[in-house]
Amino acid sequence: MQAQPDTVSEKEFRVKSVTPPPELGSAIAHAIKAGHQVILKAVGAGAINQSVKSIPIAQSFVASFGTHLTEEISFFRTTTPEGELLGIAIRIMGS
Repeated sequence: MQAQPDTVSEKEFRVKSVTPPPELGSAIAHAIKAGHQVILKAVGAGAINQSVKSIPIAQSFVASFGTHLTEEISFFRTTTPEGELLGIAIRIMGS
C-alpha cells in the first residue's frame, strides 16, 4: 500500500472594499482551525486594505489555540468585461 500525499484543502475568499475585517478575520480563523489554508484575493486599494486588516484579527482568534499564522503574498491576473485586472493574493497558513 502506498502512502497518500498530504493534501491541504484551500478556502478562497474574494475580498471587496466593503468587506468587514472582523467578519473576514473570523472566517479565516474558522478555516484555519478546520485545517484549511486560506487564500484572500483582492483587487483595488480598498479591498487590499480590508484583507490586510483582517489578518491580525484572525491571528488574535487562533492564538488561543496555540496557532501562528504565516502569509505568502503574490499577484494574480483576472479578466473582466472591462479588461484584465491585476490583484493581490494572500495565502494564509496555520502552524
